[in-house]
Amino acid sequence: MVTQNFRGADRDQSFLLPPSITDWLAEDHLAWFVIDAVDQIDMGPFLSAYRADGRGGAAYHPKVMLALLVYAYACGQLSSRKIEQACQTDIAFRVITGNQVPDHTAIARFRQAHAERFGHVFTEVLALCKTAGMTGVGMVAVDGTKLSAPAALSANRTGEQIDPVVAALIAQAEEVDAAEDAEHGTDRRGDEPPAALRGRADRRRRFAEAKKILDEQKAREDAEHEQRLAERAAAEKGAGVKLRGRKPVHPRQRKDAKPARVNTTDPESRMMPQRRGGFVQGWNAQAVVNDQQVILAAEITTDTGDAGQLHPMIAAVRAELNAARIGDPIGVLLADAGYASEANLEKLTDDDPDCYIATRNTYRNPEPRLGRRGPVPQGATLVQRMDRKVSTKAGKQVYRRRQAMIEPVFGQIKHGQGITAIPRRGKHAAAAEWKLIAASHNILKLFRRTLRNAREAATGSTATALG
Repeated sequence: MVTQNFRGADRDQSFLLPPSITDWLAEDHLAWFVIDAVDQIDMGPFLSAYRADGRGGAAYHPKVMLALLVYAYACGQLSSRKIEQACQTDIAFRVITGNQVPDHTAIARFRQAHAERFGHVFTEVLALCKTAGMTGVGMVAVDGTKLSAPAALSANRTGEQIDPVVAALIAQAEEVDAAEDAEHGTDRRGDEPPAALRGRADRRRRFAEAKKILDEQKAREDAEHEQRLAERAAAEKGAGVKLRGRKPVHPRQRKDAKPARVNTTDPESRMMPQRRGGFVQGWNAQAVVNDQQVILAAEITTDTGDAGQLHPMIAAVRAELNAARIGDPIGVLLADAGYASEANLEKLTDDDPDCYIATRNTYRNPEPRLGRRGPVPQGATLVQRMDRKVSTKAGKQVYRRRQAMIEPVFGQIKHGQGITAIPRRGKHAAAAEWKLIAASHNILKLFRRTLRNAREAATGSTATALG
């Protein structure tokens, strides 16, 4: 009689010796690499946040928690609850935690408590990339991508919609305070309020913050309008005649003016237009990358466009390179048409990189502003001169490299890692998360480089590996 030959699966088998965690994963697994990389990061800023007297409940070591977050982000997992679940069911997560299971509250609190230190992690990972020869700055590219916030577009409100809600919430809070004073007295405290009331307190805080943002925006618009009127009046007084043309119109009185809106779930986030149409409630995530697709600087802004981010990102990448002890100056910087403006080009100095900035959509406007050849007119604007620079044969060849440098980075983060949203609210938290996302991206780049170098070393090629 012929029977099939199968391997047995005895789930009741007892271990005669304690199992070794080191046998659970292959030596070249990403989890081991993340652990080794975190071991080389200066943990001083993290350790300084913990008590040094040994008292109190034991905390998870920050190296363990940081490695857990970096690995989770590299795998595209940002949810604290799903990270906790992975620590129970995923062998790689269990290896990183030493077979412990931090709950989602511990993970969330670690992210919140150490948010300001994630910038340090990004810099330290950049320094590791330097040891592997991956931080060349002969040519870099800057661009932005939209990441959503945990807030719905439908939660955007105008000032007229927010004011009565804030008034009602304040009145409700006063009624609750009066009822508590009557029950407990003004000198004694009762029990903690139920969750429903705590939720109302948070809602009141968010609506008040949204109202404050709208009030500040209105005051800023009023001040700018008054300044324009004053400048016009001063010019008329100096010339002794009234200037031709209409007086400046207040932004809110223009025919195409739309009432300002703020999101009441995350007041610091903004409605961001997407390239292919539509809007997303979230952030404009800026990045500077080199020709090896390593992120050299990562910042968050609430500006819907990129025009105001050129010089801040040049300053940011210089600061990161300096912090990572990378002393080479930036050679060439590539940017798309979103960064082109007379003000940006006018502020460029000899100390800044040699910029190649597109000034138009070449699909919609294929012809250069001043033609491809011939002398540049003496009165040409800086934008027109830049257009000529990137329209020449040599300029087009240089600028063409931008698409192969930065576009794949955003694709790898959004589609490879699966990260299209930042799970925490508030600009400060979003900026910290974006730094950690960028650090996880760089860890993946470094990991793949190290694997490739190991293969080359095995075949007799020259290689440079981590450490």
